[in-house]
Amino acid sequence: MKEQEDQSLRGRVLQQIRDGILSGKYATGDELREITVGKELGVSRTPVREALRQLELEGLVEIIPNKGARVNGITSKDVKDIYMIRSYLEGLAARWATENITEEELNELEEIVLLSEFNLRKEQQDQMVLLDGRFHALIYKASNSRMLDHVLVDFHRYVKHARASSVAEKDRAKKSVREHKAILEAIRDHDADLAEQLANEHILRVMENLRRQGYEEINKDNG
Repeated sequence: MKEQEDQSLRGRVLQQIRDGILSGKYATGDELREITVGKELGVSRTPVREALRQLELEGLVEIIPNKGARVNGITSKDVKDIYMIRSYLEGLAARWATENITEEELNELEEIVLLSEFNLRKEQQDQMVLLDGRFHALIYKASNSRMLDHVLVDFHRYVKHARASSVAEKDRAKKSVREHKAILEAIRDHDADLAEQLANEHILRVMENLRRQGYEEINKDNG
């Protein structure tokens, strides 16, 4: 029981610090001192130290001997790279989903698309962002590949603010729902080639929309 509680605490602290970096609460170049972050989160230094080590592996912080951790954050090039890599991997996930999706997962995808259409009419932006995340996460799961799921979930998390910015634009949100529906239909028809193509193009269109919006992380040269 104690071990489970420790793991839960470590996971919570890791998530809070990671979210702080990705949201801009901790800016690039900021120092993250174990004792300061621990007080802020109401925890001891140990889970903070473990979280910072994990975040160093993820490239979000740099641990400098005898000084502490410094935030690297996500640069504009990172965001561009993530979207380009995602375009290929999301296509692969959709392809594999056509081969492995269960009836229950297919029904859930259909429900997500229907809810997205409903919330689009109601202009419920927060719900649209949540449903967008659920749609993609379910396809990752339906691919039946733990490795692919893990990589894509991390990428999805790293650009969540860019995603929210895109979904917030009404015209893009409409197109996104239509694209999701087309991907769903291709998966339901077991058309792996089409599902892969549509998923690939969907991510590229999101990236292009962010460029047109002038979204700073996409538009800047090198962060």
